[in-house]
Amino acid sequence: MKIVIIGGTGLIGSQVTTLLKNQHEVIAASPSMGVNTLTGEGLDKVLENAKVVIDVSNSPSFADEDVMHFFKTSSKNLLNAAKKAGVEHLIALSVVGTSKLQESGYFRAKQIQEDLIKASDTPYTIVQATQFYEFAGGIAAMSTVDGKIHLSESYIQPIASADVASFIASRISEKPEMGILEIGGPEKWPIYEWITNYLNKKNDNTEVIKDLKATYSGAATELNTLVAENAFKLGSTYYEDWISVPGNLK
Repeated sequence: MKIVIIGGTGLIGSQVTTLLKNQHEVIAASPSMGVNTLTGEGLDKVLENAKVVIDVSNSPSFADEDVMHFFKTSSKNLLNAAKKAGVEHLIALSVVGTSKLQESGYFRAKQIQEDLIKASDTPYTIVQATQFYEFAGGIAAMSTVDGKIHLSESYIQPIASADVASFIASRISEKPEMGILEIGGPEKWPIYEWITNYLNKKNDNTEVIKDLKATYSGAATELNTLVAENAFKLGSTYYEDWISVPGNLK
């Protein structure tokens, strides 16, 4: 079976490629490989005879206008090419809580991506994952104001990227869901507690402030906005086990 992975050289895409390449014809598509969903370059050719397309691509810029342009344009180009090629299953990675985080430019763009997929003629499965363990540092950075990290008491349910990749790879043999499947990590943490734990393990003494008004990527959150309340599957990798692996603490 031919499988094309859009964003195939990224964090998730590279792992999915590794999991599938020995059993299937797998193409890890990316701009560096001559496939660009934003311009449409190489899409028709790479999707020829593809049965499954996996979209784990992401915008190179998170500025509001840039990210909206990326997901809207890329999704339209990919869906048009998928229809022409007769793709039987599009599996797209999204984020748990997207519909509740519409104050954020990034999540408005992800909502557009989901809506375009749902309205298309291509059978699909949208996999909404909670935040990756690998992005703890990114959360700390985007929550820093005047040298201090402001985080709310909202719960988060982080997951290892390897568990996300494994789940996505497992869906290629399943029928299209024609809907959303939520996945999350095995534990829920108050977000300030998780990031404080991460910083402590890095010996980073940056002050973390519990701030009820703190936003997540520019959007206000309720207690369970960032957790998989209707989880189809939970990851098996616990954070303490993951972070104890050499190289994971960055």
